[in-house]
Amino acid sequence: MNLVNSDKIASVLKRLIKLMMKTTLIMLMIAILALVVPRLVTGFYSRQKIFTEENIQTHRAAIVFGAGLWRDGSPTPILRDRVKTAARLFMDGKIEKILMSGDNSMVGYNEPVAMRDFALSLGVPEDAIVLDYAGRRTYDTCYRAKAIFGLTQAILVTQPFHLPRAIYICNQLGMTALGVPANNQVFRKSSLIYWNIRESLATIAALWDVHIGHPVPVLGDYEPIFP
Repeated sequence: MNLVNSDKIASVLKRLIKLMMKTTLIMLMIAILALVVPRLVTGFYSRQKIFTEENIQTHRAAIVFGAGLWRDGSPTPILRDRVKTAARLFMDGKIEKILMSGDNSMVGYNEPVAMRDFALSLGVPEDAIVLDYAGRRTYDTCYRAKAIFGLTQAILVTQPFHLPRAIYICNQLGMTALGVPANNQVFRKSSLIYWNIRESLATIAALWDVHIGHPVPVLGDYEPIFP
């Protein structure tokens, strides 16, 4: 192989490497935008719909979203945080009922019952609690809150990183929803990073569900909270 051919091959390889680097950079930018833009959309939409416990206007109902259980069936700290906030709203006369929505799709895994039991331990009366056993996702909870439980207005209770998506979904599904952040404790930075990454992916799915997919969750008989 002569020097001329070697130079041509080297030149072609350089162009290929530059093209690959440029393509990789473009794909990386697209991926970043795909993660960031949906969070910006839901964040901008919800920014004037989030209030403190003291400033939120009185509503008839609040919705608490499931957030996992320990192996013994007790609520995780993040779920306890949400239930504590909803319990305070009830005690302060901000709400009449609490819809506790979570996953009960597997035997031995019952988020709504665990949430109810913890709320009872905080002094919330049982007749103020309504359980939704098919709230497997935020979308399902919002959909069922209106379709099954007849709610057209509600206070949503969850952590700040999740609240914009929950508010966006519920409002897009025809419910007038405001939010109160559950902020009773400080979580580890590693946990917050994980939850925010997960939330970014979930927000992409939420926008798809609300505007394109329109999935219908598990439904059932109409059981309005307020007849």
